[in-house]
Amino acid sequence: MADDLFAAAAEDRLTRQAPLAARLRPRTLDEVVGQEHLLGRGRPLRALIEADRLSSVILWGPPGTGKTSLSQLIANTTAKAFEQLSAVTASVKDVREVAGRARDRLGERGQGTILFLDEVHRFNKAQQDALLPSVESGLLTLIGATTENPFFEVNPPLLSRSTLFRLEPLSGGACTQLVRRGLEVENATIDDDALTLLVERANGDGRHVLTSLEVAVAIAHEHPDAARDEDGRIVDELVRVRVDDVEAALGTKALRYGRDDHFDVISAFIKSIRGSDADAGLYWLARMLEAGEDARFIARRLVILASEDIGMADSLSLVVADATARAVEFVGLPEAQLNLAHCVVHLASAPKSNRVTVALGRAVADVRERPGGEVPAHLRDAHYRGAKSLGHGQGYDYPHDHPEGWVDQQYRPAELEDRVYYEPSDHGAEQRVRTRMEQRSTARPAAGPAASSSPDEAATS
Repeated sequence: MADDLFAAAAEDRLTRQAPLAARLRPRTLDEVVGQEHLLGRGRPLRALIEADRLSSVILWGPPGTGKTSLSQLIANTTAKAFEQLSAVTASVKDVREVAGRARDRLGERGQGTILFLDEVHRFNKAQQDALLPSVESGLLTLIGATTENPFFEVNPPLLSRSTLFRLEPLSGGACTQLVRRGLEVENATIDDDALTLLVERANGDGRHVLTSLEVAVAIAHEHPDAARDEDGRIVDELVRVRVDDVEAALGTKALRYGRDDHFDVISAFIKSIRGSDADAGLYWLARMLEAGEDARFIARRLVILASEDIGMADSLSLVVADATARAVEFVGLPEAQLNLAHCVVHLASAPKSNRVTVALGRAVADVRERPGGEVPAHLRDAHYRGAKSLGHGQGYDYPHDHPEGWVDQQYRPAELEDRVYYEPSDHGAEQRVRTRMEQRSTARPAAGPAASSSPDEAATS
């Protein structure tokens, strides 16, 4: 009996000393803040939990959106046994032991088992494969929590046997509701501007907003004007949290940047430059660099963009992008940040044209979908012995034999002679290319000699 009393007292003391986010974990579904699309009345996840009919699920969402809290709620409401592992520390042996205990329960008592696996994306393929048979047979009901895109990180067989629920970042209203609850527990008040700053900087992370609030309250306790007794101790009354307290509390928040963010941010980066917004391009560049993104990866994407989205409108852009990629290798970070920024501004401010990209796509489509046709005889290699006897090179008109440096002749298989792939735009330098091509299409100068007499015979092949 004494042991029970001591254990209860210890648990009560640990609860009071726990971080604010842990103390405010919801005990019922009605206490959950946010995720109404999953947990509102009549919504799918709520219905499964309340009926205790949950099958294997993957909870995917950013930090602080309630994945662990939901698992704890399920543990408190299910008739099944509840086991918990962290993919950071668990091994294949741990998984097999959980499966063994689940098999014993099912055989002895007919009781099922739920396994909550936190950070499921940290399980390698072998570990996930060890888990698969138990999930597939229904021996284990898996609740996997991940901040990373499960389509990249979870084995397809395991993912296909689980229902994916995506948790969204908490709204401003939800974060405000959490702050209000935290203030009540901490016996504190907060200024409106401090509350606004705290919620805005939370980025939808409920755990972060509560942790920051807890730190801000601790800082507020140290104000010189805080109410104190004769011995200098804080009087147990409402503590006022001000904006400078929140600023101090927020000073060390780490930037979240997982694999999903990697793809989303680089997408926003490319689209900003394509959209000619230099400031947006610089913002996403700074965000990637601050998060530790590989500078070589950024440089490679800029080289691609220079041809894909600018092309002939400003051919110098490809030169700038290539020079930037070389600078990243030669100079390295942090100095190469300047080269990357230089390139971003140049590409964003350059005229845009995707006509080269479109032209290549059309040509590839013709190669795949239309008859290839033979190489015209006059364009074939005439250098090897016997080639001329086959008619190779006969009739080829050497462009440099003409004052214009150009001559009209057939350069494609006859079946594709009327196909148009590249159509220059009116943007930047491509407008001059368009004019030059239009002049050539109407000039049609008379053909020159039947065969070239150029001393550089290699140019005729």
